Amino acid sequence: MKLAIGGDHAGFPLKSPVIDLLKSRGHDVTDFGTHSTEPVDFPDIAKLVCDEVRFNRAERGILVCGTGVGACIAGNKFPGIRAALCHDTYCAHQCVEHDNVNLLCLGAQIVGIKLVEEILDAFLNAQFSTEEHFRRRVAKLADLEHAAAKEIMSR
Repeated sequence: MKLAIGGDHAGFPLKSPVIDLLKSRGHDVTDFGTHSTEPVDFPDIAKLVCDEVRFNRAERGILVCGTGVGACIAGNKFPGIRAALCHDTYCAHQCVEHDNVNLLCLGAQIVGIKLVEEILDAFLNAQFSTEEHFRRRVAKLADLEHAAAKEIMSR
């Protein structure tokens, strides 16, 4: 799978092991930084990763920050992105299966690499359900997104 990954300075210690793990499993991973523990603003990194997913240059994205909360908030600001903060395997697969999530957010200060390995497996192996009610709900999310964009444009 083609993946885009990024993180801020708080996520940096976890990001490199995640990239190594993903590559060892055959995934094509593009790293959008940061590349040190020097402070950066996570919305800047989120934009780079989300644009890769939004414009179909990556199938899914992964953002890592201290708690994962800021990354998730930032990711959900972009049209077409459905970000989920996952610190357990159940949420990691269900968010894809039920909500067609395309951006996984992780907290480097919350989860260790062994749990992250299981979360990544659950997230990347999951497929969006073909059940009509899940597809209908995700379509309604897109409708909400479009309505909000129209409202902003009309101001």
